[in-house]
Amino acid sequence: MRWQNKRESDNIEDRQNKSSGMRGGVPIKGKTGFILLIIVLVSGYYGVDLTGLLDRSAMNEQPQKTAPIESDAQQQAIKFTSVILASTEDYWSQEFQKLGKKYVQPKLVLYTGSTRTGCGIGQSVMGPFYCSADQTVYLDLSFYQDLKQKMGGGGDFAQGYVIAHEIGHHVQNLLGTFSYFDRLKQGQPQKVVNQLSVKLELQADCYAGLWGNAMDRENILDVGDLESALNTAEAIGDDRLQKQGQGYVMPDSFTHGTSAQRYQWFMQGFDNGNLSKCDTFSR
Repeated sequence: MRWQNKRESDNIEDRQNKSSGMRGGVPIKGKTGFILLIIVLVSGYYGVDLTGLLDRSAMNEQPQKTAPIESDAQQQAIKFTSVILASTEDYWSQEFQKLGKKYVQPKLVLYTGSTRTGCGIGQSVMGPFYCSADQTVYLDLSFYQDLKQKMGGGGDFAQGYVIAHEIGHHVQNLLGTFSYFDRLKQGQPQKVVNQLSVKLELQADCYAGLWGNAMDRENILDVGDLESALNTAEAIGDDRLQKQGQGYVMPDSFTHGTSAQRYQWFMQGFDNGNLSKCDTFSR
């Protein structure tokens, strides 16, 4: 992906040296801790709301400084993230203009380990996430390595897809899809709520595909970029994560979609480049 020498966003906040110390939160020790970790991975990766997942006592913790990160690789990752965010700003500003609307640019916070958000305390174990309360995407850059080493994804375009997916949630927030989702799930059993959550996540995948289509039209993509993004979409399917984590799948508990569905809806956006083709809720 030829992202070098492109515009960088002004909407990034770097908290990597000021992550919140936490005494509470999700325990990651022993067999029980491992199971909890899998649950968080499945429900938290690319999630929207952190409420109830973390120990609220951590909200009272004071910021804890860590050693500055000055490696060339880290600085490169920061610059890359800034360029990708800028590309989503440019794309969605144009799309909203077509709709007669103004695109409100979100913030993106880089952090290490844990950090305060408008939705509670965020932890890196949850993967990248969007908080609608403060219209901010949160990202621990170590996720890029996890994506490559632990989940079978990786590569610049795959990492860009991760960011574009979270920005997709911001677009849903601005377009009123979150409010629509909240109305639909009222009074419904958990199985139905999960099915609606899958629709929400697949739409964000489709929106990421729209961004990918724009990158392709601008001749930014290299050979193999699309394949890397598709491999990543498949790697984070609920069925694959559950199979890896617990040895079996529970379809009624899916909240983000199967590997096949995530692949399909990313390609739906990438192939069509049309916002109207991303209506997952009518299907």
